[in-house]
Amino acid sequence: QVQLVESGGGLVQAGGSLRLSCAASGRTFSNYAMGWFRQAPGKEREFVAAISYSGRSTDYPDSVKGRFTISRDNAKNTVDLQMNSLRPEDTAVYYCAAGGRGWTSRAPWDYNYWGQGTQVTVSS
Repeated sequence: QVQLVESGGGLVQAGGSLRLSCAASGRTFSNYAMGWFRQAPGKEREFVAAISYSGRSTDYPDSVKGRFTISRDNAKNTVDLQMNSLRPEDTAVYYCAAGGRGWTSRAPWDYNYWGQGTQVTVSS
């Protein structure tokens, strides 16, 4: 089992920045790829970013590429999501997830463990 706890969400104006953090406990963190997803009201869960178990590979959809950066610290069992140039359409609950295969994936079903989510609200 892997337990994930997100933090860092909040309210920010458009153009601003937020840094989300996810703390992991339980099984060996460095074996897992990590991902961030988001879900807005009435919408499906959407892939935001992923990082491989080693941290050498990352992936982003076009909607956030160049604005968001995912990073991990395997010594501290944490994964962060730095979000810059935020837009109102980035408003959602953001979830951290751990995937047992080790490499990046955009598919939610490749992730075995999920955090409870943290709300990000971007005002215009």
